[in-house]
Amino acid sequence: MGARTSSVAFDGAEAGLVDVQVQVAGGQQPIFSVVGLGDKAVTESRERVRAAFAALGLSLPSKRLIVNLAPADRPKEGAHFDLPIAVSVLAEMGILPKDAVEGHLVFGELGADARIRPAPGTLPAAVAANAAGLALICPEASGAEAAWAGGDLPILAPATLIQLINHFKGTQVLGRPAPGDLVEPDAVPDLAQVRGQEAAKRALEIAAAGHHNLLMVGPPGSGKSMMAERLPGLLPALEPEELLDVSMIHSVAGLLERGRLTRTRPFRTPHHSASMAAMVGGGTRARPGEASLAHRGVLFLDELPEFHGIM
Repeated sequence: MGARTSSVAFDGAEAGLVDVQVQVAGGQQPIFSVVGLGDKAVTESRERVRAAFAALGLSLPSKRLIVNLAPADRPKEGAHFDLPIAVSVLAEMGILPKDAVEGHLVFGELGADARIRPAPGTLPAAVAANAAGLALICPEASGAEAAWAGGDLPILAPATLIQLINHFKGTQVLGRPAPGDLVEPDAVPDLAQVRGQEAAKRALEIAAAGHHNLLMVGPPGSGKSMMAERLPGLLPALEPEELLDVSMIHSVAGLLERGRLTRTRPFRTPHHSASMAAMVGGGTRARPGEASLAHRGVLFLDELPEFHGIM
């Protein structure tokens, strides 16, 4: 019977559960295999795990070591599978208790010195753990972000792999991290600062009240950009449910710093040279685009006809 933990695979900003199963089998030569439709970063996890173990003075079993990421037909991307693979291997080697680690969702990247590095998407992973009734193991640098997922979610946020081992052995107790700061809404340009432009002001108020799109047409210097910059000031601060919704998208994009959230609504102003993938998301490793990052806020497309594929 092998060891197992849980982790997540991302589909946009949604985090789906993944079983990380490890089994040591017999064989003539030591082989470390990672299967389950992982990308290059996932298959390279074995080398980072090997290096981290060497930094702790540990060696992998001299047998066939198989890591299965289930379900096998779901694509898996990212270096955050390093830590769940390492924890499952440690449990299979008897260094960590199997029954204890099975109840955890594990998320984090490993360095060659056995330090646990942050990875994008900690907040959605924590929300998924909370929904599944699992505890969470994440990097120390991501603990403040994960704590926003719920006050009753058990969280371990070690800085190194040895700290995690010592915690399960009872020689070092890791406390639950506190949520990051809730940053007050930034001061935004006020529509009251504009004199004249009564028709444009009225249009902005209607667009803000009804969540409508707004097309501003006029010669250069007529104040289109100035008026657009004042649109967020007409919108209320994010409600708690909206705050979590927006922050999960920004977490996947790697834009949250030390778990700091803000109730300020997003205001995104991409340059007209931005690619289609940058605008709507996607790419080899899918990430949110400007349209997603502006969710529940304002997406301002200056020089609209210049945007490729829009006009």
